[in-house]
Amino acid sequence: MLTTRFTETFGVQHPIVQGGMQWVGRAELVSAVADAGALGFLTALTQPTPEALTREIARCREMTDRPFGVNLTILPSINPPPYDEYRRAIIESGVKVVETAGFNPEAHLPEFRAHGVKVLHKCTSVRHAVKAEQIGVDAVSIDGFECAGHPGEDDIPGLILIPAAVRRLTVPVIASGGFADGRGLVAALALGAEGVNMGTRFLCTEESPVHRRVKEQIVANTELDTELIFRPLGNTARVASNTISRKVVEVLDEGGEFPDVRDLVAGVRGRRVFDDGDLEAGIWSAGLAQGLIDDIPTVREAVDRIVAQADEVIAERLAGVRR
Repeated sequence: MLTTRFTETFGVQHPIVQGGMQWVGRAELVSAVADAGALGFLTALTQPTPEALTREIARCREMTDRPFGVNLTILPSINPPPYDEYRRAIIESGVKVVETAGFNPEAHLPEFRAHGVKVLHKCTSVRHAVKAEQIGVDAVSIDGFECAGHPGEDDIPGLILIPAAVRRLTVPVIASGGFADGRGLVAALALGAEGVNMGTRFLCTEESPVHRRVKEQIVANTELDTELIFRPLGNTARVASNTISRKVVEVLDEGGEFPDVRDLVAGVRGRRVFDDGDLEAGIWSAGLAQGLIDDIPTVREAVDRIVAQADEVIAERLAGVRR
């Protein structure tokens, strides 16, 4: 068993995190992650209302008696979601771990802290990680350039970003972006992290609540099969390569603006990919880690295999390296 400051602080068996994923972080997946000894996060904004989130938390509790958390992603919006009400739903439901992402979570920390909720903040740069520690989060998840979703604009891969963050922080650091197996877990620990966060690997499991064709496409894809969209807009996102994402890249590279691609990237279209399995219906997030994924295991199989491989690498391969 691999014990780190993260496992001790957050009360889980393995230093493995399933972070929030829009449309994916639901009770079926999160409860399976919890039962496997890792830390899973329901995604608050996947639920249409705070009341729906309360019901999803209760549903997850019916499926597992182990710890799990809720992701609260704070995004700029003309008509923002009722974040205060989502926060209240988390607290009143007795959830003790929250993953924040997006904008600065400082406004939410006093209430979380007052109710004994630990906060893991996800960020994409050392400067933002340092700020997160200064405002009082309990741990930081640092997203390298390899990750699915938003890698930031600095283009720093995990091999550099993780140790760069670790040397500036005192709170535990979780490595995110490009992790899918035990070798990656050991590498993250060697770089100074206290665990790993995996999205694409958990997306491609039996319990993941997305269409089977999505999972089969991840298995078929390689590390070359992603696109970086919104680069000219300064809001880069890594998504699976398909006709829609390639069209978005083309339009923006030719001088288009967001209104020119708004319909292509609409969230309702991305949800159709996950719900109906129409891989060309919209954009959907996938990281470079898909190049390391070649099956669709249960969550427990995935976690057990990662931990066993990590133990093997430490005990056998590294033990055999001469000093």
